[in-house]
Amino acid sequence: MRPAPWVPIDREAPAYDGRVSALPFDLLVARRRRALRTLVAGVALGSTGHIAAVTVATIVAEDLTGTTAWSGAPGATVVLGAALGSTALSAVMARYGRRRGLVLGYAIGVFGALVATLAVVTRSFPLLLLGTTLIGFGNTANHLSRYAAADMAPAAGRAGAISTVVWGATVGAIVGPNLVGGAGGVATSMGLPALAGAYLVPMLFVTTAGLLSFLFLRPDPFELADITPEPAGGEASAPLSQILRRPAVVVALCTLVLAQSVMLLIMTISPLHMATHGHGLGVVGFVMSAHTFGMYALSPIAGRLTNRFGSVPVILLGSGILAIAAALSAAAPPDAAAPLFVALFLLGFGWNLGFVAGSTLLSGGVSRADRTRVQGLADTFVWSTGIVASLGSGLVAAGAGYSALGLGGLALVALLALVVFGGRGRVTAA
Repeated sequence: MRPAPWVPIDREAPAYDGRVSALPFDLLVARRRRALRTLVAGVALGSTGHIAAVTVATIVAEDLTGTTAWSGAPGATVVLGAALGSTALSAVMARYGRRRGLVLGYAIGVFGALVATLAVVTRSFPLLLLGTTLIGFGNTANHLSRYAAADMAPAAGRAGAISTVVWGATVGAIVGPNLVGGAGGVATSMGLPALAGAYLVPMLFVTTAGLLSFLFLRPDPFELADITPEPAGGEASAPLSQILRRPAVVVALCTLVLAQSVMLLIMTISPLHMATHGHGLGVVGFVMSAHTFGMYALSPIAGRLTNRFGSVPVILLGSGILAIAAALSAAAPPDAAAPLFVALFLLGFGWNLGFVAGSTLLSGGVSRADRTRVQGLADTFVWSTGIVASLGSGLVAAGAGYSALGLGGLALVALLALVVFGGRGRVTAA
């Protein structure tokens, strides 16, 4: 049975800032589909540029500083930028709409790539850290796009909408790392250092993502939002301190934070670990493609599993896969690419399950009136704790070896399992 022919926009939600419209049902559906395609395309392009830049970050850091100890610093500043961007862009979105927030994020990411290129040319490590901070800030647009898609979906389709947008990053997962070698050749032909080539990629791809969002994300996703009535009292805005104590929000936040920490702890130093043990840039790019492919390409599976079984079982499944990946990375011989290939692929897939299920649980546990600010705060928590994981990755590898990172990942997965097992009963009851 088809819904009513007119679907009004909620006049009470503060994020709409007084911009109210009403659309015929068929037109509303068509515009939601166009908006979703635009979000997916933006994430595909934005992630391509971001992943290409991140792939060489540890290698560039060691080249500029001459030591492994600081190799995790660019990864940490990328995460710092994402933490800052999550709060700042969410505030922009809440006041001016999703579209303006996404365009601003992409623009800042392009500027960060320009700064990072200049850092490689001038061999300035502080300038590199500034550039990677801005790149991380810009990458927030990719991550917040999933919530723009969730706005337009009813509760039953929210996991599918989130997973569809996350799936868009599959393009970046496959293409981004494999552009590093060719981009290095292009940079050399322009008289630039080969390592600067990776930062030319986001200049092209992220710029295109920003232009697409600017031109085609109209009307704003807020104006196309689903307004299915929420449970009694669900619309009222609540204090953040109260929201953060809700069982669903606690489990969702812990899932997003700990899964991200495990992934960054092991992934950040992996390119340098491989390069140090004789693997060429082509092999490094191939293994990192497997990792990012696992992070994004199987998102539709994560969405279907979440819709079918619920968020908590999928989070537990993702935790088990993360544990296998951490154990395999700890045991893998450093000169063998195949075990690292499998470990990093599973690391990405386990993260994806937690990311999609955790994001769905968070969106469902917060009313529309509070959703934008809580989503931004949640991503700020995620990226802030990721700073420690990224910095710790280089320090632990320098002091105790790469295998210690896998053991640390296992400890974090065990903590996540304890939180989820302890809270799943209250989440189900809620």
